[in-house]
Amino acid sequence: MNDARVALVTGAGRGIGRGIALALAGRGWAVAINYRGNAAAAEETGRAVAAAGGRPLLVQADISQAADRERLLAETLAAFGHLDLLVNNAGMGPRQRVDILETTEASYDEVMAVNLKGPFFLAQAVARIMIAQARAGAAYPPKIINIGSLSAYTSSTSRAEYCLSKAGMAMMTALFADRLASEGINVYEIRPGIIETDMTSVVKGKYDALIADGLTPIRRWGQPADVAAAVVAIAEGYLPFSTGEVINVDGGFHLRRL
Repeated sequence: MNDARVALVTGAGRGIGRGIALALAGRGWAVAINYRGNAAAAEETGRAVAAAGGRPLLVQADISQAADRERLLAETLAAFGHLDLLVNNAGMGPRQRVDILETTEASYDEVMAVNLKGPFFLAQAVARIMIAQARAGAAYPPKIINIGSLSAYTSSTSRAEYCLSKAGMAMMTALFADRLASEGINVYEIRPGIIETDMTSVVKGKYDALIADGLTPIRRWGQPADVAAAVVAIAEGYLPFSTGEVINVDGGFHLRRL
């Protein structure tokens, strides 16, 4: 199994991350399943990855913490020997939605650390590993995928810190794509829209009505499998002449319509 392609998916215990892990496993990938606190959910993902034909590795780590990021990569490399794909999926919304005039520094710092600082420095560390692998003749062209959000360009004044973090991730994708292209590493952003997960369950009624009223041209909730399909397309090498690309998986939300 050491010659299997290896992916590290952060925040893979549930939701979009779990969907991505399962889709990759179905293509024979080994998957390092990172989670922060919900061990039971991560173990469920691990069992499902194994059942789908992949090789799971569970690693608890808070990506906002430098020591945890270092350990996450060390454990992944110890288990698999190499790394072909990073999916920066872990993220959080503010613990409380409040008006932008009431946003606290504590909430801002927490959300930005998990959603932007952590992914940035994890991508930096992974890029160094991938460059070394590429120069040593790695079998697969390595890739980095950042899971963004329509909140990168859509104002939600009750969760300003989340919107700012995702806007920052868009530029982070461009920066790494620019820097790493010469090393043979392509970088992408997948930008989900309204996806049915635990995170969105608190606003389900609101969005049920908006979707029914035509908020998105494709009138349904997105599913983790929709995002995972885009990840698989990139992971399997179907976009070799694209980097810094933003792939909207949002039911057409990004279209401006009259």
